[in-house]
Amino acid sequence: MINIAIFASGSGTNFQATANYFAGHARVRVKLLLCNRPDARALQRARESGVDSFVFTRDELYRGDAVLRALRGNDIDFLVLAGFLLKIPGNILAAFPERIVNIHPALLPKYGGKGMYGMRVHNAVIEAGDKFSGITIHMVNEDYDSGSIVSQHTCEVREDDTPESLAQRVHKLEHHWYPRVVEKLLGEDL
Repeated sequence: MINIAIFASGSGTNFQATANYFAGHARVRVKLLLCNRPDARALQRARESGVDSFVFTRDELYRGDAVLRALRGNDIDFLVLAGFLLKIPGNILAAFPERIVNIHPALLPKYGGKGMYGMRVHNAVIEAGDKFSGITIHMVNEDYDSGSIVSQHTCEVREDDTPESLAQRVHKLEHHWYPRVVEKLLGEDL
């Protein structure tokens, strides 16, 4: 069995889409949600899905090894970032080389980097007059949104789009493609 841990900071819709996708899977399971916000909706989604969770502070992520111990204690094989807003520290990167993936709500390398998340990204896409947006699934390294690109999927930016309407279409791409790309990445181990 391949055990996945998902890191989330907010509502957890990508956590939910991934947990639902792998529910009952013969070889892969979402075993742990890790969250840096005790009020995040993702924690409730984890409870409802029967997935254990581990809540930590920023200090615990960057100083010491509490988060890494939680990962190891749950026999985690692969990490999925899903709306997680903090940079992954070196000790976790070293423990999971080429086994950490992230999703970004734009077509990198455009509109990536520190502070580029959520509606900020969709605003930037619309303000730039881009004809297409989408999602980028990429490996995680020491810099924000700069790891090797695994997969990109696009949607049209309509003339009457608002950041909210564009976000809805981008979310549909995320929920459909992210778990499938994770499964493909794990495919060699399945």
